[in-house]
Amino acid sequence: MNESRLNWQAEALWRQLQPLLPGLSIEVVAHADSTNTRLLERARQSGGRSERGYQRTPEAPPAPNEPPTPLGRRADDTQPCLLVAEHQTRGRGRLGRNWQATPGASLTFSLSLPFDPVDWSGLSLSVGVALADALDPLQPGQAPRIALKWPNDLWLVDPAVVGRKLGGVLIETVAVGRHRMAVIGVGLNLHPQPVRDLANGFASLDELDPGVTPPAVLHRVALSLAEVLRQHEREGFKPFAERYARRDLLLNRPVSTTAPVFEGVARGVAEDGALLVETGQGLQRLSSGEVSVRLSGTSVADGGS
Repeated sequence: MNESRLNWQAEALWRQLQPLLPGLSIEVVAHADSTNTRLLERARQSGGRSERGYQRTPEAPPAPNEPPTPLGRRADDTQPCLLVAEHQTRGRGRLGRNWQATPGASLTFSLSLPFDPVDWSGLSLSVGVALADALDPLQPGQAPRIALKWPNDLWLVDPAVVGRKLGGVLIETVAVGRHRMAVIGVGLNLHPQPVRDLANGFASLDELDPGVTPPAVLHRVALSLAEVLRQHEREGFKPFAERYARRDLLLNRPVSTTAPVFEGVARGVAEDGALLVETGQGLQRLSSGEVSVRLSGTSVADGGS
C-alpha cells in the first residue's frame, strides 16, 4: 500500500460505516491507476473463495498464515472495501471516457460490496441522490445548488450556462462465485485544476465551501452513500424518485440523444430510473447505459472531469 499524505481518519470512518457494511475494510493509497479497476480485478481474482462472512476490527491481527493487509483485510476476501486514491492516474468515466484528477484537488474513491438488489435499475441515480443530498442538503422549497444530470453526473447549478460538471459516478459489476459484486466509483472536483476537452464547463466544490478537503468530503458523503445503497438493495430506485426530481438538471429542457437518435423534451424519470423524453413520435423511455444525452445546443456528454 502506498503511503497516504493526508489524515483520512480511516478508523473513525470505519466505525461509522461498519454497521451498514459488515466486514468493511478501508484502504487509502497515494497513487492508483483506477480504484474501480483495482477492486474489479481483486474481485475477479478471488474467484469466490472467501464466501464465509466475517467481521474484524482495524486493530485485529491477521489469522495464522495470513499475510498482513490494510485494516486486517485478507487478500482474497469479497467483503466490502472502500478504496481511496489521493491521485488517480487513469480514472474511467462512463462509456470508457477518461476521468481527469489532480492530487489534492479531487476526491476519487470506489466502494465494492456484494450486492443483491430487488432491481438494479436506477442505481446510478440513487447514488447521485446520496452524494448530492450529503453535499447540498435542501430545506423545503429551497432550490438546489447541485443538480443531477441523467444518468450519472453531478452538476453545479449555474443559470448563465445551465450548469457545470462537478462530479460523476461509474458503477460496474462482476460475478464472484454465486454472488455479484457492485463497484461504485465516485469522482468529485474539489478545487480548480487543469482539464482538457471539457466542453460543458468545470465546477468545483470549493465554490460552495471554500475550505473543503478530500478527507472532509469523504466523511460527508460516505455514510449517506452506504445508507442509500442498502435502501436501494431492499426497495430499488422508487423511494429516491422524488429526491431525484428535485435535482433533475434535464427536466423540461430540450435534449438530443444518440443510439437511438432523436430530439425532444426531457420529462423526468420513471420509477425504475428510465429517462422520459417527449418527442414527435410520443414519449420515449431510455434506460441507463443505452444513450448519451445532451442538452440541445450544449455539449453535456458523460465523461471525465
